[in-house]
Amino acid sequence: MQDPYIKYRKGYKYQLVEDYHFQTRIRPEVDIFTHFINLNTKGQGKVRCDYAWDGPSGPTIDTKDAMRGSLGHDAKSQLIRLCLLPYSDKKIADHEIEEDCIKDGMWKWRAKIWHWTLEKFGRASVMPSGARPALTAP
Repeated sequence: MQDPYIKYRKGYKYQLVEDYHFQTRIRPEVDIFTHFINLNTKGQGKVRCDYAWDGPSGPTIDTKDAMRGSLGHDAKSQLIRLCLLPYSDKKIADHEIEEDCIKDGMWKWRAKIWHWTLEKFGRASVMPSGARPALTAP
């Protein structure tokens, strides 16, 4: 039997083709396991193959030096949005995106502006109400 509709979300541009492992200063009290993101109490994380994210957000362009940082930041933000990490960890995630982008060759002034923008205007993206709504079609 065919379903009469589909459910989907808009807003994603990129999708991982293999798992991505990262180290963070965020230390959850217990190991976190979700369908696409794992993070253990030592700050070792994994984003699974097929995870979708929107790339660099804000008044910026999608450049190679911003992709890894945006992926890690989106994954950490999603864990905060799901209330699996406390809101206070947003500050660490915002700082780490700057570090990752600089390591990947981004100009320091651009990474600092991006960090500042996330700190000032990124609160809504980590709040539970910031989750992308499920849409249906037809």
